Amino acid sequence: MRQFAVIGLGRFGCKVAETLARKGVPVIAVDSNPELVNKVSGFVTKAIQIDSSDEEALIACGIRAVDVAVVCMGEDIESSILTTALLKKLNIKEIVSRACTQLHAQILKMVGATRIVFPEEDMGIRVANSILSPGVVEYIELGADYTLSEIEAKSDCIGYTINELDLKTKFGINALIVKRKIIVTGEKGGEAVEKEVKILPTSDYKIQEGDILIVVGNSKDVESFEKHMK
Repeated sequence: MRQFAVIGLGRFGCKVAETLARKGVPVIAVDSNPELVNKVSGFVTKAIQIDSSDEEALIACGIRAVDVAVVCMGEDIESSILTTALLKKLNIKEIVSRACTQLHAQILKMVGATRIVFPEEDMGIRVANSILSPGVVEYIELGADYTLSEIEAKSDCIGYTINELDLKTKFGINALIVKRKIIVTGEKGGEAVEKEVKILPTSDYKIQEGDILIVVGNSKDVESFEKHMK
């Protein structure tokens, strides 16, 4: 099972930690503020009060065991940059860092962030779901436990028609749209360019490599399908 760390427990970080914990995955929550650490201690695997820019403290809290670290500090730009750089140094495979400005984002990428987010408060839920399920390109909760999700087609689907996949019967979901990238030749022999098209798939539509399926269904059914596609 993949393990996660959430560093910085403001509104955004708390929401990321809470959402991941609800999914039943191991979460280490880190902040220098004891009140914020105490706030999440009841639902995460481990809640630790440390300065995340202290390399020895990060190592001691078990950060090297995680697969994904989410750096959620917003206004404390210096700490977010130092923490991201340390995570990179400690060979964390996936580092999702929150940025306040484009310049902040550029610096975070330079020091090791693999993904940058510019969140509103509710973005915590969407980011948590996207890093929990790497095959999901986009994830939107619709309410009443329903989800609209963009999922990249994997080998189990490629070469099969929508009818053959029988997603409704097997997974309880429906494929609404397929996004595909095609090469289009420019006018009058101009340079060929890549273009994304959106297709309303019929029952005989055959899934190709690189297709992204936009599916809708119960949140648990969508997650089950995404896991099947890995």
